[in-house]
Amino acid sequence: MLSAVNTSTSGHPGSAVDDMVQSLDAAGYRMTDSRRAVIDLICTRDGAFETADLVADARRRKIEAARATIFRTLEILTGLGVVERLDLPNGDHSYVRCDSRAHHHHLVCTRCQRSIDLEDLGMTPILAKVARRTGYKIDRHRVELFGLCPTCQKRASPAP
Repeated sequence: MLSAVNTSTSGHPGSAVDDMVQSLDAAGYRMTDSRRAVIDLICTRDGAFETADLVADARRRKIEAARATIFRTLEILTGLGVVERLDLPNGDHSYVRCDSRAHHHHLVCTRCQRSIDLEDLGMTPILAKVARRTGYKIDRHRVELFGLCPTCQKRASPAP
């Protein structure tokens, strides 16, 4: 069964902030004002974002968070699994907030950057088959899908 959760609308931004703060605390990280500001910036983003987007958001909102702090906080949050790094088809990368702690994949709109967490893609039988054929013991995998969301498809369609 394919289960999709739209990360841009699932949960409330406040609950995502709380989850990130609790994750940092549980892992023994101090909650500084700068880290809290970066978390707030992440939770106001709608879909995938780049580090430069957070830097620009901080400047625009006059938030004192150094570029290095933004990079380090993203690295920590990625390590904790509340943010995931996406490798884009063009070789660049971006990040997406993960509302689900369960293993999942991402579907990202290439135009508006909205993202959806895909909980189950039916990968288990495929991975078992690959393991049998190759002799590898597969301990992790990642799938990233890119395309146009329904809203962007409608915008791209010529009017009748």
